[in-house]
Amino acid sequence: MKKTIKLSLIAASVFALTACNQEAKQEQAAPVKLDTEAQQQAYGIGASVGNFLNKDLADKKELGIELDQALLIRGFEDALAGEAKLDEEKIREVLTTLDTSVRTKQEAHAKVEAEKSKAAGEKYLADNAAKEGVTVTESGLQYEVITEGDGEKPVATDVVKVHYKGTLLDGTEFDSSYSRNEPTTFPLNRVIAGWTEGLQLMPVGSKYKFTIPAELAYGDRDLGKIPANSTLVFEVELLEIQNEEQAAAAE
Repeated sequence: MKKTIKLSLIAASVFALTACNQEAKQEQAAPVKLDTEAQQQAYGIGASVGNFLNKDLADKKELGIELDQALLIRGFEDALAGEAKLDEEKIREVLTTLDTSVRTKQEAHAKVEAEKSKAAGEKYLADNAAKEGVTVTESGLQYEVITEGDGEKPVATDVVKVHYKGTLLDGTEFDSSYSRNEPTTFPLNRVIAGWTEGLQLMPVGSKYKFTIPAELAYGDRDLGKIPANSTLVFEVELLEIQNEEQAAAAE
């Protein structure tokens, strides 16, 4: 899990109201009218909350926490009738306990996934290092020359303009300037260590493939699209080393 998802009382109530309330069941067979903006707005709120809760409950189930929907419905109906069996203090207590349980299970799951990612990265790096054309630097960075340019090489304090594509080991693309159809400009000493080191090996006009160990990338941080301990693969074109005026104009 990427973050703790809280099932609030309001969200639970809306879920019960939109998906399970008896009156809603009776009206479900009738055609949904979405002719006016107000109708679309009302439906949109319900659909948005429903989509969120559908994923929320599925995520909890994946962690081994399965909520009894019949009791969820009953709690909503009792509260609506002013006959809730738990007072507000107890409700806060049980939901806090639920949130703590979810967070604990998420952390345990994340730890297991991080270890798997680390092991997969180590194997990939070992296999890749043995391939023809792959050079391994002292830091552990691996690179292949796709196209060798004949321009100058940047230093760490330079601002560079590049095109790039970044993928996980399974080929999943998590970022690409090609997809945005716009090169990226940045100071070379303000990016991940693998980039800072790797681009200094490249003459302008070159295209390299970098395989970057997790410790030279984002380490044990989980960034959503990039899981913790991920070894990353980048294809990078060094288009230009910019002077101070060009860099200032790009900001």
